[in-house]
Amino acid sequence: MSVRSVLEALQEPALLVSEGRIVEINAAARRLLGEAGEGSEVSSAIPHPAAVERLLGPAAGRVEETELSGLGDSRRRWLMRVAPLDDGSLFVRFIDRSEAHAAEQMRVDFVANASHELRTPLATLVGYAETLREQAEELDPATRERFTAVVHEEARRMQQLVEDLISLSRIEAERFSRPRDALALRDLVEQARAAAAATAAERGSPISVEASEDLPPIAGDRSELLQLLDNLISNALRYGRPGTPVRIRLGRERDMVRLQVGDEGDGIAPEHLQRVTERFYRVDASRSRALGGTGLGLSIVKHIVERHRGRLSIESEVGQGTVVDILLPVARGSVS
Repeated sequence: MSVRSVLEALQEPALLVSEGRIVEINAAARRLLGEAGEGSEVSSAIPHPAAVERLLGPAAGRVEETELSGLGDSRRRWLMRVAPLDDGSLFVRFIDRSEAHAAEQMRVDFVANASHELRTPLATLVGYAETLREQAEELDPATRERFTAVVHEEARRMQQLVEDLISLSRIEAERFSRPRDALALRDLVEQARAAAAATAAERGSPISVEASEDLPPIAGDRSELLQLLDNLISNALRYGRPGTPVRIRLGRERDMVRLQVGDEGDGIAPEHLQRVTERFYRVDASRSRALGGTGLGLSIVKHIVERHRGRLSIESEVGQGTVVDILLPVARGSVS
């Protein structure tokens, strides 16, 4: 088998370099490097200083890996592996590490954001607790009560954040395990509506449910679906205008059950809509914190839908409100 055949059999970009020039190059490498071809000088064919230095510098004769960023696209990350051959030429492969890099960046951002979100209420807790301890006799009863209420609220906020973080971690750990219990979504909706009744009454926002009569059971995890419904209803109550209704609709669409939860609120601007399911992303951070949000609700919803092999979309109009639209698979044996 010829060297060219070996290179072309590889799906990843690969080429053979000898004396500073490209001797052989496969189709994937041509797509990556553009005009590069056999006979091209490495210094002009590969538009990356670190790659050129690695291939032409003193380390050229050693087996080595070099990380490259921006090759072909500013967002791409590559691992260039170089192996010297017996005839003195270099076998070069480019391995796409963009997804791994993005995942690592998400992990770093997640830790940083979680630390920040915990630090804020913790600082408040420490400050008020120290005042209560050191100046308890100097504070009048009303002030002590107000300080105690702040401590309780911040502690509750931290508890909710930790619970959401644990939930998100558990859901992600189970993402490859598809739920298979047959559940009546209408019953779960009624259970979630009852749990939110007190908050809805306080805001003067009735929760209405419209459901088709022929809804089949869905394949799901009861606790996760209740958490999904709780997050959606809580968000609709939190961001809908007081006195306006929260509308829940259930219907069937072929082998899926459609769930829609809508509010009449300020809505979400288009530039934010694609990011609202990211962890800790907030359209209005100060308002979200003031209303008690952790910034994880829609991220949890997204991961629950993904684990259930469903689909999630969000439609919103500024000044009118938001509708979260979810499709969940019907339980096996229930499709007719």
